[in-house]
Amino acid sequence: MGTISIAWAAALRKVGVEPYIPPYTSKRTLSLGTKHSPEAICLPYKLIMGNFIEAIEGGTDYVAMITSPGCCRLGEYGKCINEALVDLGYNAKYIELTLYDGIQGLYNFLKEVSGKNDPVLFMRAIVLAIRKVFLLDDLETKLSYLRAREITFGDAEKHFLKALKIVDEAMNTRQLNQAKKLAFAEMDKVQYDKNREVLHVDITGEIYLVCDKFSNQDIVKELGKMGVQTRKSLTVSSFLKDAIIPKIFRKGETHLQRANRLAKPYLMRDIGGDALECVSDVAYANERGIDGIIHISPFTCMPEIMSQNIFPAMRENCDIPILPLIMDEQTGKAGYLTRLEAFVDLMRRRKRRRAMENSKSNTEEKQEENIK
Repeated sequence: MGTISIAWAAALRKVGVEPYIPPYTSKRTLSLGTKHSPEAICLPYKLIMGNFIEAIEGGTDYVAMITSPGCCRLGEYGKCINEALVDLGYNAKYIELTLYDGIQGLYNFLKEVSGKNDPVLFMRAIVLAIRKVFLLDDLETKLSYLRAREITFGDAEKHFLKALKIVDEAMNTRQLNQAKKLAFAEMDKVQYDKNREVLHVDITGEIYLVCDKFSNQDIVKELGKMGVQTRKSLTVSSFLKDAIIPKIFRKGETHLQRANRLAKPYLMRDIGGDALECVSDVAYANERGIDGIIHISPFTCMPEIMSQNIFPAMRENCDIPILPLIMDEQTGKAGYLTRLEAFVDLMRRRKRRRAMENSKSNTEEKQEENIK
Protein backbone atom coordinates (compact mmCIF):
# COMPACT_ATOMS: atom_id res chain seq x y z
CA MET A 1 0.00 0.00 0.00
CA GLY A 2 1.96 2.98 -1.24
CA THR A 3 5.40 3.31 0.39
CA ILE A 4 4.50 1.63 3.70
CA SER A 5 6.71 -1.40 2.93
CA ILE A 6 9.80 0.82 3.41
CA ALA A 7 8.80 1.58 7.00
CA TRP A 8 7.77 -2.00 7.82
CA ALA A 9 11.00 -3.35 6.33
CA ALA A 10 13.06 -1.04 8.55
CA ALA A 11 11.34 -2.29 11.72
CA LEU A 12 11.80 -5.94 10.74
CA ARG A 13 15.48 -5.54 9.83
CA LYS A 14 16.05 -3.73 13.12
CA VAL A 15 14.93 -6.82 15.07
CA GLY A 16 16.87 -9.24 12.89
CA VAL A 17 14.09 -10.42 10.58
CA GLU A 18 14.52 -10.28 6.81
CA PRO A 19 11.47 -8.68 5.16
CA TYR A 20 10.22 -10.21 1.93
CA ILE A 21 8.91 -7.48 -0.34
CA PRO A 22 7.08 -9.00 -3.32
CA PRO A 23 6.86 -7.16 -6.66
CA TYR A 24 4.69 -4.07 -6.41
CA THR A 25 1.02 -4.74 -7.09
CA SER A 26 0.45 -5.46 -10.78
CA LYS A 27 -2.14 -6.92 -13.14
CA ARG A 28 -0.84 -10.39 -12.24
CA THR A 29 -1.43 -9.61 -8.54
CA LEU A 30 -4.98 -8.53 -9.30
CA SER A 31 -5.60 -11.59 -11.45
CA LEU A 32 -4.40 -13.95 -8.70
CA GLY A 33 -6.42 -12.15 -6.03
CA THR A 34 -9.60 -12.00 -8.08
CA LYS A 35 -9.37 -15.70 -8.94
CA HIS A 36 -9.27 -16.75 -5.28
CA SER A 37 -11.64 -14.15 -3.75
CA PRO A 38 -15.43 -13.90 -3.37
CA GLU A 39 -16.89 -12.04 -6.34
CA ALA A 40 -18.62 -9.28 -4.34
CA ILE A 41 -15.66 -8.55 -2.06
CA CYS A 42 -13.93 -5.18 -2.42
CA LEU A 43 -10.83 -4.39 -4.47
CA PRO A 44 -8.38 -4.03 -1.51
CA TYR A 45 -9.20 -7.59 -0.38
CA LYS A 46 -8.46 -8.98 -3.83
CA LEU A 47 -5.19 -7.09 -4.12
CA ILE A 48 -4.01 -8.13 -0.64
CA MET A 49 -4.86 -11.75 -1.46
CA GLY A 50 -2.80 -11.45 -4.63
CA ASN A 51 0.08 -9.85 -2.69
CA PHE A 52 0.07 -12.73 -0.19
CA ILE A 53 0.07 -15.40 -2.90
CA GLU A 54 3.00 -13.74 -4.69
CA ALA A 55 4.88 -13.38 -1.39
CA ILE A 56 4.34 -17.02 -0.37
CA GLU A 57 5.35 -18.26 -3.81
CA GLY A 58 8.46 -16.09 -3.42
CA GLY A 59 9.44 -17.91 -0.23
CA THR A 60 8.18 -15.84 2.70
CA ASP A 61 7.61 -17.63 6.02
CA TYR A 62 5.03 -15.23 7.51
CA VAL A 63 2.20 -13.08 6.22
CA ALA A 64 0.56 -10.43 8.40
CA MET A 65 -2.91 -8.96 8.00
CA ILE A 66 -4.62 -6.16 9.88
CA THR A 67 -8.11 -6.51 11.28
CA SER A 68 -10.52 -3.95 12.65
CA PRO A 69 -13.31 -3.79 15.21
CA GLY A 70 -16.58 -2.15 14.26
CA CYS A 71 -18.83 -2.18 11.20
CA CYS A 72 -16.29 -2.47 8.37
CA ARG A 73 -15.88 -5.86 6.67
CA LEU A 74 -12.13 -5.49 7.27
CA GLY A 75 -12.75 -7.22 10.59
CA GLU A 76 -13.57 -10.44 8.71
CA TYR A 77 -10.95 -10.20 5.99
CA GLY A 78 -8.16 -11.80 8.01
CA LYS A 79 -10.10 -15.00 8.71
CA CYS A 80 -11.28 -15.25 5.10
CA ILE A 81 -7.79 -14.72 3.68
CA ASN A 82 -6.23 -17.22 6.07
CA GLU A 83 -8.83 -19.88 5.23
CA ALA A 84 -8.37 -19.25 1.51
CA LEU A 85 -4.58 -19.62 1.79
CA VAL A 86 -4.98 -22.90 3.69
CA ASP A 87 -7.45 -24.18 1.08
CA LEU A 88 -4.92 -23.33 -1.63
CA GLY A 89 -2.30 -25.42 0.14
CA TYR A 90 -0.02 -22.59 1.27
CA ASN A 91 1.79 -23.20 4.57
CA ALA A 92 2.98 -19.71 5.51
CA LYS A 93 2.40 -18.73 9.13
CA TYR A 94 -0.41 -16.21 9.47
CA ILE A 95 -0.39 -13.28 11.93
CA GLU A 96 -3.24 -10.88 12.59
CA LEU A 97 -2.85 -7.34 13.88
CA THR A 98 -5.77 -5.44 15.41
CA LEU A 99 -5.81 -1.83 14.21
CA TYR A 100 -6.27 -0.17 17.57
CA ASP A 101 -3.93 -2.25 19.73
CA GLY A 102 -1.44 0.63 19.54
CA ILE A 103 2.22 0.22 20.47
CA GLN A 104 1.44 -2.99 22.35
CA GLY A 105 0.10 -4.61 19.19
CA LEU A 106 3.22 -3.71 17.21
CA TYR A 107 5.39 -4.96 20.08
CA ASN A 108 3.59 -8.33 20.17
CA PHE A 109 3.93 -8.66 16.40
CA LEU A 110 7.71 -8.07 16.46
CA LYS A 111 8.02 -10.48 19.39
CA GLU A 112 6.22 -13.24 17.48
CA VAL A 113 8.10 -12.92 14.18
CA SER A 114 11.56 -12.45 15.74
CA GLY A 115 11.36 -14.93 18.61
CA LYS A 116 12.96 -12.29 20.84
CA ASN A 117 11.72 -10.26 23.79
CA ASP A 118 13.88 -7.14 23.88
CA PRO A 119 11.80 -4.06 24.85
CA VAL A 120 14.56 -1.55 24.05
CA LEU A 121 15.24 -3.07 20.61
CA PHE A 122 11.53 -3.29 19.78
CA MET A 123 10.84 0.31 20.79
CA ARG A 124 13.73 1.50 18.62
CA ALA A 125 12.32 -0.50 15.72
CA ILE A 126 8.81 0.89 16.22
CA VAL A 127 10.02 4.49 16.53
CA LEU A 128 12.18 4.08 13.41
CA ALA A 129 9.21 2.76 11.42
CA ILE A 130 6.88 5.52 12.62
CA ARG A 131 9.40 8.24 11.83
CA LYS A 132 9.92 6.78 8.36
CA VAL A 133 6.16 6.82 7.72
CA PHE A 134 5.96 10.54 8.53
CA LEU A 135 9.01 11.30 6.40
CA LEU A 136 7.67 9.30 3.46
CA ASP A 137 4.32 11.13 3.62
CA ASP A 138 6.16 14.47 3.72
CA LEU A 139 8.12 13.47 0.62
CA GLU A 140 4.89 12.55 -1.17
CA THR A 141 3.49 15.99 -0.29
CA LYS A 142 6.62 17.57 -1.78
CA LEU A 143 6.27 15.37 -4.88
CA SER A 144 2.68 16.53 -5.41
CA TYR A 145 3.74 20.18 -5.16
CA LEU A 146 6.59 19.76 -7.65
CA ARG A 147 4.74 17.48 -10.07
CA ALA A 148 2.07 20.12 -10.71
CA ARG A 149 4.75 22.73 -11.45
CA GLU A 150 7.71 20.81 -12.93
CA ILE A 151 9.14 22.06 -16.22
CA THR A 152 10.02 18.59 -17.53
CA PHE A 153 7.33 16.05 -16.75
CA GLY A 154 8.68 13.00 -14.92
CA ASP A 155 11.58 14.90 -13.39
CA ALA A 156 9.95 15.10 -9.93
CA GLU A 157 9.16 11.39 -9.81
CA LYS A 158 12.72 10.50 -10.86
CA HIS A 159 14.16 12.42 -7.92
CA PHE A 160 11.42 11.12 -5.61
CA LEU A 161 12.44 7.52 -6.30
CA LYS A 162 16.04 8.41 -5.45
CA ALA A 163 14.84 10.02 -2.23
CA LEU A 164 12.92 6.84 -1.32
CA LYS A 165 16.09 4.80 -1.72
CA ILE A 166 17.94 7.18 0.62
CA VAL A 167 15.23 6.81 3.28
CA ASP A 168 15.09 3.03 2.84
CA GLU A 169 18.81 2.68 3.64
CA ALA A 170 18.60 4.56 6.98
CA MET A 171 18.66 2.10 9.89
CA ASN A 172 18.82 4.28 13.00
CA THR A 173 17.83 7.75 14.23
CA ARG A 174 21.11 9.40 13.29
CA GLN A 175 21.05 7.93 9.79
CA LEU A 176 17.39 8.87 9.36
CA ASN A 177 18.07 12.50 10.31
CA GLN A 178 20.79 12.61 7.69
CA ALA A 179 18.58 10.79 5.18
CA LYS A 180 15.85 13.40 5.66
CA LYS A 181 18.23 16.21 4.68
CA LEU A 182 19.57 14.27 1.70
CA ALA A 183 16.11 13.21 0.52
CA PHE A 184 14.72 16.75 0.50
CA ALA A 185 17.93 18.02 -1.08
CA GLU A 186 17.37 15.46 -3.84
CA MET A 187 13.79 16.70 -4.34
CA ASP A 188 15.05 20.30 -4.47
CA LYS A 189 16.98 19.45 -7.65
CA VAL A 190 13.70 19.45 -9.61
CA GLN A 191 13.27 22.48 -11.87
CA TYR A 192 9.80 23.94 -11.58
CA ASP A 193 7.76 27.04 -12.32
CA LYS A 194 6.61 28.46 -8.98
CA ASN A 195 4.34 30.98 -10.74
CA ARG A 196 2.36 28.38 -12.69
CA GLU A 197 -1.40 28.46 -12.18
CA VAL A 198 -2.34 25.23 -10.43
CA LEU A 199 -5.49 23.74 -8.98
CA HIS A 200 -5.64 22.33 -5.46
CA VAL A 201 -7.58 19.10 -4.93
CA ASP A 202 -8.04 16.93 -1.84
CA ILE A 203 -8.30 13.16 -2.30
CA THR A 204 -10.37 11.26 0.23
CA GLY A 205 -12.13 7.91 0.39
CA GLU A 206 -11.16 4.43 1.53
CA ILE A 207 -7.59 4.62 2.82
CA TYR A 208 -6.18 1.72 0.80
CA LEU A 209 -7.38 3.18 -2.50
CA VAL A 210 -6.22 6.67 -1.52
CA CYS A 211 -2.68 5.47 -0.74
CA ASP A 212 -2.15 2.68 -3.29
CA LYS A 213 -1.23 3.95 -6.75
CA PHE A 214 -2.12 0.70 -8.55
CA SER A 215 -5.68 0.49 -7.23
CA ASN A 216 -6.38 4.20 -7.84
CA GLN A 217 -4.62 4.04 -11.25
CA ASP A 218 -1.99 6.51 -10.06
CA ILE A 219 -4.51 9.34 -9.77
CA VAL A 220 -1.98 11.71 -8.18
CA LYS A 221 0.34 11.37 -11.17
CA GLU A 222 -2.47 11.79 -13.70
CA LEU A 223 -3.71 14.92 -11.95
CA GLY A 224 -0.15 16.24 -11.75
CA LYS A 225 0.06 16.04 -15.54
CA MET A 226 -2.97 18.33 -15.66
CA GLY A 227 -1.44 20.91 -13.34
CA VAL A 228 -3.23 19.81 -10.18
CA GLN A 229 -1.58 19.71 -6.76
CA THR A 230 -3.19 17.02 -4.63
CA ARG A 231 -3.42 16.43 -0.90
CA LYS A 232 -4.30 12.99 0.43
CA SER A 233 -6.75 13.42 3.30
CA LEU A 234 -6.12 9.86 4.48
CA THR A 235 -2.52 8.81 4.99
CA VAL A 236 -0.67 6.22 7.04
CA SER A 237 0.82 8.96 9.22
CA SER A 238 -2.63 10.40 10.00
CA PHE A 239 -3.79 6.91 10.94
CA LEU A 240 -0.77 6.44 13.24
CA LYS A 241 -1.68 9.65 15.09
CA ASP A 242 -5.16 8.31 15.78
CA ALA A 243 -4.49 4.63 16.45
CA ILE A 244 -0.87 4.02 17.43
CA ILE A 245 0.89 7.08 18.84
CA PRO A 246 0.04 7.74 22.54
CA LYS A 247 -1.92 10.94 23.20
CA ILE A 248 0.92 12.61 25.12
CA PHE A 249 3.09 12.53 21.99
CA ARG A 250 0.49 13.93 19.58
CA LYS A 251 0.62 17.48 18.33
CA GLY A 252 -2.49 19.33 17.22
CA GLU A 253 -5.86 17.95 16.16
CA THR A 254 -5.82 14.43 14.70
CA HIS A 255 -7.80 13.43 11.62
CA LEU A 256 -10.35 11.48 13.68
CA GLN A 257 -10.80 14.36 16.11
CA ARG A 258 -11.41 16.73 13.20
CA ALA A 259 -13.80 14.20 11.68
CA ASN A 260 -15.88 14.04 14.85
CA ARG A 261 -16.02 17.85 14.92
CA LEU A 262 -16.80 18.62 11.27
CA ALA A 263 -18.98 15.63 10.35
CA LYS A 264 -21.49 16.06 13.20
CA PRO A 265 -24.06 18.13 11.25
CA TYR A 266 -24.27 15.36 8.64
CA LEU A 267 -23.18 12.11 10.31
CA MET A 268 -23.58 11.69 14.05
CA ARG A 269 -21.40 8.61 14.62
CA ASP A 270 -18.82 6.32 13.06
CA ILE A 271 -20.48 3.84 10.70
CA GLY A 272 -17.35 1.90 9.83
CA GLY A 273 -14.53 2.22 7.32
CA ASP A 274 -13.50 5.80 6.61
CA ALA A 275 -17.01 7.21 6.13
CA LEU A 276 -16.86 9.67 9.05
CA GLU A 277 -13.48 10.99 7.89
CA CYS A 278 -14.68 11.34 4.28
CA VAL A 279 -17.71 13.42 5.24
CA SER A 280 -15.55 15.68 7.38
CA ASP A 281 -12.94 15.96 4.61
CA VAL A 282 -15.49 17.58 2.32
CA ALA A 283 -16.32 20.18 4.98
CA TYR A 284 -12.61 20.71 5.70
CA ALA A 285 -11.74 21.19 2.02
CA ASN A 286 -14.57 23.70 1.66
CA GLU A 287 -13.40 25.51 4.80
CA ARG A 288 -9.93 25.95 3.27
CA GLY A 289 -11.20 27.11 -0.12
CA ILE A 290 -9.87 24.09 -2.05
CA ASP A 291 -10.80 23.92 -5.76
CA GLY A 292 -12.31 20.43 -5.54
CA ILE A 293 -12.33 17.07 -3.79
CA ILE A 294 -12.19 13.54 -5.22
CA HIS A 295 -13.74 10.65 -3.33
CA ILE A 296 -12.32 7.21 -4.23
CA SER A 297 -14.01 4.06 -3.01
CA PRO A 298 -14.02 0.34 -3.80
CA PHE A 299 -17.09 -1.15 -5.42
CA THR A 300 -19.42 -2.67 -2.76
CA CYS A 301 -17.79 -0.74 0.14
CA MET A 302 -20.85 0.03 2.28
CA PRO A 303 -19.36 2.81 4.49
CA GLU A 304 -18.22 4.73 1.39
CA ILE A 305 -21.59 4.22 -0.30
CA MET A 306 -23.16 5.83 2.78
CA SER A 307 -20.77 8.79 2.73
CA GLN A 308 -21.42 9.36 -1.00
CA ASN A 309 -25.14 9.54 -0.25
CA ILE A 310 -24.49 12.20 2.38
CA PHE A 311 -22.53 14.48 0.03
CA PRO A 312 -25.62 15.94 -1.73
CA ALA A 313 -27.02 17.07 1.63
CA MET A 314 -23.76 18.93 2.30
CA ARG A 315 -24.22 21.25 -0.69
CA GLU A 316 -26.27 23.68 1.41
CA ASN A 317 -23.14 24.52 3.40
CA CYS A 318 -20.27 23.29 1.20
CA ASP A 319 -19.87 24.93 -2.18
CA ILE A 320 -17.18 22.66 -3.57
CA PRO A 321 -17.11 20.31 -6.60
CA ILE A 322 -16.98 16.62 -5.63
CA LEU A 323 -16.01 13.80 -7.99
CA PRO A 324 -16.90 10.28 -6.75
CA LEU A 325 -14.88 7.46 -8.31
CA ILE A 326 -15.80 3.82 -7.68
CA MET A 327 -13.02 1.36 -8.45
CA ASP A 328 -12.93 -2.39 -9.08
CA GLU A 329 -10.98 -4.84 -11.23
CA GLN A 330 -13.08 -3.89 -14.27
CA THR A 331 -12.32 -0.15 -14.16
CA GLY A 332 -10.92 1.00 -17.51
CA LYS A 333 -8.20 3.62 -17.84
CA ALA A 334 -9.69 5.57 -20.76
CA GLY A 335 -13.07 6.33 -19.19
CA TYR A 336 -11.39 7.07 -15.86
CA LEU A 337 -9.08 9.67 -17.44
CA THR A 338 -11.97 11.26 -19.33
CA ARG A 339 -13.80 11.85 -16.04
CA LEU A 340 -10.68 13.34 -14.46
CA GLU A 341 -10.09 15.67 -17.41
CA ALA A 342 -13.71 16.86 -17.36
CA PHE A 343 -13.52 17.47 -13.59
CA VAL A 344 -10.28 19.44 -13.91
CA ASP A 345 -11.76 21.51 -16.73
CA LEU A 346 -14.83 22.26 -14.58
CA MET A 347 -12.67 23.35 -11.62
CA ARG A 348 -10.43 25.52 -13.80
CA ARG A 349 -13.35 27.36 -15.41
CA ARG A 350 -14.97 27.79 -12.01
CA LYS A 351 -11.79 29.21 -10.50
CA ARG A 352 -11.22 31.68 -13.33
CA ARG A 353 -14.86 32.80 -13.27
CA ARG A 354 -14.62 33.47 -9.53
CA ALA A 355 -11.36 35.37 -10.00
CA MET A 356 -13.02 37.58 -12.62
CA GLU A 357 -16.04 38.18 -10.38
CA ASN A 358 -13.80 39.13 -7.46
CA SER A 359 -11.76 41.43 -9.65
CA LYS A 360 -14.91 43.11 -10.97
CA SER A 361 -16.29 43.46 -7.43
CA ASN A 362 -13.04 45.03 -6.17
CA THR A 363 -13.00 47.47 -9.10
CA GLU A 364 -16.57 48.56 -8.40
CA GLU A 365 -15.77 49.07 -4.70
CA LYS A 366 -12.80 51.28 -5.57
CA GLN A 367 -14.92 53.34 -7.96
CA GLU A 368 -17.54 53.87 -5.25
CA GLU A 369 -14.85 54.97 -2.80
CA ASN A 370 -13.45 57.45 -5.33
CA ILE A 371 -16.90 58.92 -5.92
CA LYS A 372 -17.42 59.36 -2.19
